[in-house]
This record gives sequence, C-alpha cells and structure tokens, in this order.
Amino acid sequence: MSRTIGLALGFLGDRVLADPARWHPVAGFGQLAVAVERRWWAPSRGRGLVYAAGLVGSVTAAGVLLERGTRSRPVVHTLVTAAATWAVLGGASLDREARAVVALLETDRLPEARQRLTHLVGRDTGTLTVDEVARAVVESVAENTSDAVVAPLVLGAVAGVPGLLCYRAANTLDAMVGHRSQRYADFGWASARLDDLLNLPGSRLTALLAALLGPDTRGALTAWRRDASGHPSPNAGPVEASFAGALGLCLGGTNQYGAHTEHRPVMGSGLTPTTAEVAPALALARRVDLGAAAMAVLVSLRRAPNGR
Repeated sequence: MSRTIGLALGFLGDRVLADPARWHPVAGFGQLAVAVERRWWAPSRGRGLVYAAGLVGSVTAAGVLLERGTRSRPVVHTLVTAAATWAVLGGASLDREARAVVALLETDRLPEARQRLTHLVGRDTGTLTVDEVARAVVESVAENTSDAVVAPLVLGAVAGVPGLLCYRAANTLDAMVGHRSQRYADFGWASARLDDLLNLPGSRLTALLAALLGPDTRGALTAWRRDASGHPSPNAGPVEASFAGALGLCLGGTNQYGAHTEHRPVMGSGLTPTTAEVAPALALARRVDLGAAAMAVLVSLRRAPNGR
C-alpha cells in the first residue's frame, strides 16, 4: 500500500506545488548531464549510448537502493515514493506555462508570448503569428500531458521509485540531446530511442484517455487511427491526434528547428487553434491527468499483494 499512497500523495503534491524555480532535482540532474556531455561528447552513437546508459543507469540504481532500503518501513517508503513522484511530474508547471503564454497573447504582447513559449517547445518561436503560438501551446499541452504526467505514473505504478527516476532521467536526456541537430544526430540517438521506448505505454494510455474523457470520442479515435502515423514521433503522434480529434481542432504544420524545417501532416479535421482553444485543451489535460492517476493507483493496488 505504501507505493499506492505515495503515488497519490505525489500526484496531489504536483497539483498543489508546481516545480520550484530553483533547486529542483531534475534541474540538478540536467546540470550533471551537461557537465558529463562537455567531457564525453563526440559525433558517435557508441559514445552517446554510453552517455545515456551511464546517466540513466546511475539514477535508476539510486532508485533501486531507495526502494529496497525503505521497503520494510512503510511510512518512509510512502514518503520516498511521494517525493519521487512529485519530483518527476510536471502537470502543474505545464498548466502554469501554457496559461502564461495565453495571458500574454490576450494582452497583445506577442513578442513576450513568443519568448515565454520557449519554455514549452523546442521549435523556433521568433516569427510565429498569434494563431501559430496558440497551436504550439495546444500541441505542447497534448504531448507533455503524456511526457510529464501519464508516462511517469505508468512506470511508477509498475516499477515504483526506480521506474519513476529512470523515466525522468531518460526523458530529460531526450529533451537535452535527443533532437535532430547536427551536433546530436549521432550522440543523442540512444537517448532519443530510450525515451521513445519508455514513453510507448504512457502515450497510448494518454491518447485513449483523451478519447474517452474528451468531448468527441469518435473524432479522437478517428484522428488517432488516421493521422498519428504521419507524425515524426511515434509517441507524440497518437497523443496529438487524439487531442485534435477530441477537441475538434487541426494540429500539425510547418515547424522550424534551427536550420531544420519540419513539415508535419495535419492531424484532426476541425478548426485551426486560436487563443480561445487553449483553455479546453488544458481542461482535457487535467481530466487525463486525473484518469492516469486513478489508473496508476489501481495498478499499484493490484501489484501490492505480490510486492511489499
């Protein structure tokens, strides 16, 4: 029961206490990863594999030690699980950043909205129109609902603290070195593939929950089946397509990433997002978060008799 209660407390903690601006453990891991990269980087898949395996493996091993060291002390194990869950989730921060961008758009502060949007997306934002900023926010809300909430809850329910920490380490490395740039094309390959693998169950659950809990279940399932495979990401595709269909929106289009231009196929068959469509997307994301938390609790309860 300590894992179940810890996951629930950690989820509630994330909703009440968004990520702090300073001294967050994930930021500390990111600083460590930067320091290691400076010494180890080379345009090599092999060195990138060692980099990802060393960092993710070390964090996962720490999670195993915490799990085993506290398993016989239920109260301590509950608190450790809650702290790890809070540290790896980012639902409240996602909501906060999306609302901040919308608030700037609603007060005609487009340049500031473009700058704030960089907290959510990796694409170039300097020339985006108001509607393009809104589309980017909706797409980020959809994708990060999976990355920042659902996927870690799934692994936490199945594997406890090691699963939580392993997921967040891999996801952080993917955000840092997994993108398609000249520097990271080879070095970041292993980090990107590991993140794809770990996100596979969470992204499908996110897409399913968005369809079941959204206003248009049939539209979500249709868009998922029809459009998801065209997305360059095997995990963002189902999530964004399901959100688009559920909300009656059209997502996708051309994005610029430095010197790389990416033409994504359209997902959904509804309206082009505007500022007004961000609030429904956030509302759907919150319902999906709650649904995922309930699923994680049920899964961990079913595993409890065979565990602690």
